[in-house]
Amino acid sequence: MKRPSPRAFSTAAIVALGVVVFGVIWPRRSSPAPSAAPPRPDSGLSAASGATPNGSDSGWTVRDDTLHAGETLSGLLERTGVHGADAAKILAAATQLDPRRTPAGMPVAVRTARGDSTPSEVVFQLAVDHLVHVRRLGDSVWTGTDERLPWRTDTIAIHGVIASNLYAALDDSAANILPKGARSELAWSLADIYEYRVDMSRDLQPGDAFRVLFERSKGPGGVVRIGSILAARFELSGSETDAVRFTDGSGRAEYFDQTGRSMRAAFLRAPLEFRRISSTFGRRLHPILGIWRNHTGTDYAANEGTPVRAIGDGTVIFAGRRGGYGNMIDIRHRNGIVSRYGHLHGFARGIRPGRQVTIGQTIGFVGMTGLATGPHLHFEILIDGRQRDPRTALKRDTGLPIAAADQTRFDAMRDTLLAKLSGAVG
Repeated sequence: MKRPSPRAFSTAAIVALGVVVFGVIWPRRSSPAPSAAPPRPDSGLSAASGATPNGSDSGWTVRDDTLHAGETLSGLLERTGVHGADAAKILAAATQLDPRRTPAGMPVAVRTARGDSTPSEVVFQLAVDHLVHVRRLGDSVWTGTDERLPWRTDTIAIHGVIASNLYAALDDSAANILPKGARSELAWSLADIYEYRVDMSRDLQPGDAFRVLFERSKGPGGVVRIGSILAARFELSGSETDAVRFTDGSGRAEYFDQTGRSMRAAFLRAPLEFRRISSTFGRRLHPILGIWRNHTGTDYAANEGTPVRAIGDGTVIFAGRRGGYGNMIDIRHRNGIVSRYGHLHGFARGIRPGRQVTIGQTIGFVGMTGLATGPHLHFEILIDGRQRDPRTALKRDTGLPIAAADQTRFDAMRDTLLAKLSGAVG
């Protein structure tokens, strides 16, 4: 189940939680992490190359800079004071660099001995954990080497009680172990795991609680990444739903609940990946008509153009304009269920009556057509032609059970992870 690219998070609020960290446990040995966009030049490149950024240290002068959009590597070196033949030799020695694939913003550090006009070393940072060193061995001899910087991975357990916004709660309670970007990534990873069981915008109530056990990787320059979530638990209105990460015999990892049923089901609980709800099922004062009428669905406020996804596999039975709904799509699913999406700005390519769609597929885009005061998605569930509260209509669906051949191994893994999840002192 994919998470969004760090993920890009929208301004949507997803979970109301108050968070208490209860420990860092089970440290693991160092392991490499996948490459990512390079950090700012002051986030560790100069330290890795052995000098102070844009200054001097022990007789060395260092110049830090970054590759501008559309700029060549030779142009970057020229700007840092490396000219002509020296620049050409440095680039020839840096065989690990592909000029066609070097990203804008790539940091570079040029290290020069005091009193010398020619650099002794140039360091290119291809990723947060990947440096290319080009060193001068003589007046005209340069050599390039790769360096992979180490990461350390440990396991963190966090416990929280629902109080307010997840972002604010994590900012307040987990700032000492996770930077802001990692806290956001953790929130959305939890939402992704539970998106078939819990609508994080609506289902959580004050007094509900959660626990999560996950891997944290620390890299060069203080960079922190969220690894796999190993286990999680949401306690909603006194009912617990656990999620355990399990890898089957073919090497495919998936999440299962405590009974061994997949967390994936036939329907998503929400039609927007980035979601912030503006009204719920029931009676409300209509914002345009100014009268009380039954609001037959749920409104998700979101920026215009936000992709709208099909909540399940099905067939498009209507795609067009219909009265106060504006641009609208109806999709027929199994068991007589129809999902409806209104006020759309427009439809995704190929969406028309008769078209088969799959769960999570983009079918349209948030807009404000029809009777709408601002951009939002109006979402309905109809069963046998009658509108139903999406919160209850979609809650009944559960995933397939784990394969019988994996049951014994899953039971052991579940018991171990849930013991770690539950056993730490709060």
